[in-house]
Amino acid sequence: MDLTDAIDVYFQYLRANKGLSEVTISNYAEDLLIFRRSFPEKQDTDDLSSNDIEDFAIEEGKRQHASATIARRISCLYNFYLFLDRRGITRIAAEKGDSPKLGEHLPTVLTYDEVERLLAMPDTSKESGARDKAMLEVMYSSGLRVSELCLLKTNAVSFENRLITIRQGKGNKQRTVPISDAALDYLRRYMDEFRSKNPGRKTSFVFLNLRGQPISRNYFFMQVRKYASEAGIAQTISPHTLRHCFATHLLERGAQIRIVQAMLGHTHLSTTQVYTHVSSERISSAYDDYMEE
Repeated sequence: MDLTDAIDVYFQYLRANKGLSEVTISNYAEDLLIFRRSFPEKQDTDDLSSNDIEDFAIEEGKRQHASATIARRISCLYNFYLFLDRRGITRIAAEKGDSPKLGEHLPTVLTYDEVERLLAMPDTSKESGARDKAMLEVMYSSGLRVSELCLLKTNAVSFENRLITIRQGKGNKQRTVPISDAALDYLRRYMDEFRSKNPGRKTSFVFLNLRGQPISRNYFFMQVRKYASEAGIAQTISPHTLRHCFATHLLERGAQIRIVQAMLGHTHLSTTQVYTHVSSERISSAYDDYMEE
């Protein structure tokens, strides 16, 4: 099918079945026009491939657009390709392999207010609370995986340079991520006031239980659930939710997707792109709420 015809059919579907406003339709039309200008060789739906979305994200990143704009354009292209796939016009979604599949369940992401409430729950006058507070702050500030957080070693943290160095995978690859001043302050307080007196203070692991052993993933999982309940957060979350929040909030505040990919330690950009979809949905929802007021 001619690509122009396919886009016209898509917009007819959106108007008839989604009830979208003409303003939203116009934004989508602009996004797809920019995609076509970026790849003028694509004149027919047979010219489309599962690599287009990643290629488009890279091109948009090079142009240094705001992350909200990039997120919306990528989301628009995702949804257009999903429509074509469901109509049997293409088989793009089926070709994507281990890339995030169109229409798959998106990760849970908290609002900024919910994150603040969660981070405020630990009682920092106690060793366990000070440690949990530092763990939450470090995870949200740096986007570490929960296993990386629980096994973080003291020599991996540079207070002077405000950096954390992580080694990952079989090849022992290394990535360095920044950490916020606030997270460093809570981490320093925990280490100076509590960890220095812990039975395991001579070990290399940063976060210790009261017996001096490294904190387990299961324990931290239960603590996050407990703090979420105390904070009045209705969604079911896990420590990994903070990693999702880290990535999505960075994109919403203007970070380029390649930078977020590097900080998360993702090998493939397509893995990171799911957060642009989340961010786009959140922006669209906020826009709709604003327009309804």
